[in-house]
Amino acid sequence: MRVLKFGGTSVGDAAAFERAVQIVRAHENAPVVVVVSAMSGITDALISGNREVINKQLQRHVEVAEIFGIPAVAECRALIENSRREIAALLDAKMPSLQKQDAVAAYGETLCARLFAVVLEHRGISAAYVDARRCIVTDEHHGNANPLVIETALLKMKRVPVLGGFIGSTRAGVTTTLGRGSSDYSATLIGAALEAEEIEIWTDVDGVQTADPSLVSGTRTVPVISYEEAAQLAVLGARVMHAKMIEPVLRRGIPIRIRDSRAPEQEGTLIYANTAEQAKTAEASALKKPVTTAIEPVGRFWKAEDYHQQYLLKTGQASCHVPGGG
Repeated sequence: MRVLKFGGTSVGDAAAFERAVQIVRAHENAPVVVVVSAMSGITDALISGNREVINKQLQRHVEVAEIFGIPAVAECRALIENSRREIAALLDAKMPSLQKQDAVAAYGETLCARLFAVVLEHRGISAAYVDARRCIVTDEHHGNANPLVIETALLKMKRVPVLGGFIGSTRAGVTTTLGRGSSDYSATLIGAALEAEEIEIWTDVDGVQTADPSLVSGTRTVPVISYEEAAQLAVLGARVMHAKMIEPVLRRGIPIRIRDSRAPEQEGTLIYANTAEQAKTAEASALKKPVTTAIEPVGRFWKAEDYHQQYLLKTGQASCHVPGGG
């Protein structure tokens, strides 16, 4: 069993959907569960409350359905129109602001998951939409809810279950969210509950980089890092990792792999526990790459530039000093 999670840019348009379909197809010989984010830009639009912007963004789901030529395109149009009315009603409703925000924001993931399930079916992969709110039960801390129970019964089927990340519900059935950017967290929660063999996070970069490529030039993909290193980087705000995503897999030692949906032939980054078996797997994976050495933290946290420079130094790719070093 593997969990495949696709981020917003990996389901951002019809071309991205097609790449995601082919990734799922490549896993047809083993059971998988698919977790999707909202299409890129949708959540921001929903949270803005700007109805014109929201309507324009919601229409992208119909455009994807039309490009794929799915038979249910009329149903998709009806679903989007109904969602527009429901969102408008929620925006006008009198309820606590964070509860309202959760209820509105949830449409991004639910609509994307429903559409992706239909697209998979259209492409010959047996799939079914599963409402994540029936799987992830949380407390009532709207905007940043804490998971209490993970229900997996709906995910144990012969078809490929497709559910949205980011969202859950209280025991009373009220929609909650796990915090911005938390679809990775949803994936690891589901993966841990199912005792998955591996969790694959598909994004728009080739794994964990030694630094933010927009800030530091000449970054490298780190082929292997430990849970501890990944947690440190997540705390520092690494874009490809949610700060809580490591927590659910710690006890079971489930590996997480960060991969680029635009370059699925690349291995990306393997995040693993320090067990003998996974160390062997990590070493075998790293041997496929010219760079194999993991980085030890300096003090308690890294700075992005320090991490990048240390990585180059330890792998023999640079001779300069680490900033602030001797």
